Amino acid sequence: MAKILKIYPDNPQENLVNEVIKTLNNGGLIIYPSDTIYALGCNIFDIKAMEKLAQLKKMKLEKSKFSIICNDLSHLSDFTRPIDTSIFRFLKSHLPGPFTFILEANKNLPLAYKGHKTIGIRVPDHPIPQLIVEKLGHPIASTSIKDDDEIIEYSTDPELIAEKYDHLVDIVIDSGYGDNVASTIVDLTSGEPEIIRQGKGII
Repeated sequence: MAKILKIYPDNPQENLVNEVIKTLNNGGLIIYPSDTIYALGCNIFDIKAMEKLAQLKKMKLEKSKFSIICNDLSHLSDFTRPIDTSIFRFLKSHLPGPFTFILEANKNLPLAYKGHKTIGIRVPDHPIPQLIVEKLGHPIASTSIKDDDEIIEYSTDPELIAEKYDHLVDIVIDSGYGDNVASTIVDLTSGEPEIIRQGKGII
C-alpha cells in the first residue's frame, strides 16, 4: 500500500522529505505535486525503478520519454549538449516555471535514457520537487498522471490519486489540490522555440 505523506509547500517537514529521499534511493516510486499537475517520479539512476515507471505507463522503457526534473539549471550540462548563450538566457527567463524544454542530449545520460537524442528538462516552480531534488543530490525522472475520465484529463485530488495508485507506488505526497493543466512543451533543438504542446506556460 502506498504511504500518504502530507507535505505542504509553506512548511515542508524535513523528516517526511527525508522519507521520500530514502524511498527514491531504495528504488521506490513516488507521486508528487508540481506547479502544474501531480506526477509520478523515481530515481533516474535506478534502472529497476525506471522499468517499473515504464510498466506503470504501459510502455517499454526504451520507448519512454520521461522528463528530468531539476531544481535549477546547474544540472543542464550533465544531460545536454552545450547550448548557446541566447538559449540559456531564454531558459533562465522561463524557469522555474510550467514548461518542459526539449534539448539535445549528450552521451552521459543515465542508463535508462541511453540512445535518446533529446531530453525533456523541467524545473517546476514548486518548493517540494525542488527540495526533493536538492536533498537527493540529483534530478528525478518524471511523467504525468493522466486520468481515465473523458472530461477531466488530469486528477487534481491527491486522495483520489492515492486510491487509484495505492498498490502501484510507494509514496503519495499530499500537498493539497493540484492543477489540471500540464506543462507547455517547447522544443529548443533547432535554436528557436517551437511549441509542441500548449499547456499552462505561456511563451
